[in-house]
Amino acid sequence: MFRNFKLVPNVIFGRGCFAQLDEIVEKQRDNKDSWVVFVMDDVFKDKDLENKLPLHEKDMLLRVNVDDEPKTEYVDELTLKVREHSSSLPCTVIGIGGGSTMDLAKSISLMLTNQGSSTLYQGWDLIKNPAICHMAVPTLSGTGAEVSRTAVLTGPEKKLGLNSDFTVFDQVILDPELTKGVPKEQHFYTGMDCYIHCIESLEGTFLNEFSRSYGEKSLDLCRQVFLDDHPDSADKLMMASFFGGMSIAYSQVGACHALSYGLSYVLGTHHGIGCCIVFDYLEEFYSKGVKEFRIMMEKCNIELPRDLVKNLKEEQIETMITVALGLEPLWENCLGKDWKNIMTRDRARALFLKM
Repeated sequence: MFRNFKLVPNVIFGRGCFAQLDEIVEKQRDNKDSWVVFVMDDVFKDKDLENKLPLHEKDMLLRVNVDDEPKTEYVDELTLKVREHSSSLPCTVIGIGGGSTMDLAKSISLMLTNQGSSTLYQGWDLIKNPAICHMAVPTLSGTGAEVSRTAVLTGPEKKLGLNSDFTVFDQVILDPELTKGVPKEQHFYTGMDCYIHCIESLEGTFLNEFSRSYGEKSLDLCRQVFLDDHPDSADKLMMASFFGGMSIAYSQVGACHALSYGLSYVLGTHHGIGCCIVFDYLEEFYSKGVKEFRIMMEKCNIELPRDLVKNLKEEQIETMITVALGLEPLWENCLGKDWKNIMTRDRARALFLKM
């Protein structure tokens, strides 16, 4: 049985296209009481971007903090705040920020129409009801959150996304100007998340021509940005992120993302840097990719943290292993159907202890 893959139905791209957001959202305001939730990274508080938001009288500006990876508890708290804002549901939820902010916006839009805690929906296709209309305005490029069917959340027992067709954004606004001023390290880590998406997809057992087409183009764009210093690097990385997300949508990521979830669950390591830390030790799985990654890292003058696992307690390492190995589709994509006999707990432990 082939998957009937859901695409983002509406995408606008171009420098300055953020100015059209009000016009785009207006189509969702079907009556005088319609209101919108702007979910914005609090790093933009009182900054120029926040001042440009097309806020109407009844709209809600929900500033979110993403110093930590998004947690189910935080999603539930934010959803309650939105419910308390009005007796009616919003017509649209808009996520403005990086991958974590976009994942929070996805999650809120889903939890407004699905009862209970977001912990109940961590997994594949557990969401029962369509979300509120939700839109994305990325201010970072690389995560692919703007196009993926996943909102990655850390819960009390696991780090696992709300994976469903209902998670996919209804509208994406891709304005490369919004990524101006991103710190060098953050630019690299989110860009490498995209690069690693492509390596894992292109070398995975789930590979197909749909995934290959998007993955190869995304990989080419990443190389232009991080090896060639292309003058249009902001535009190129934004499209690499979009294509990289498309590549894994009909295939899957692999060992790096699985292990990084374990690292993040225990240490709270942010996704981009976590993927970089893990990928640097996966030459046995992705030999050419890791070698090229190290060249990019040297060219961008990036030094990764080391010895993160060195002083952890045994129970913490066991938790890391359990979380990582719980992501079965990722391991099957990397190692095939017999992956459980290949990636044993002892082998996963040995990899973590290198980090």
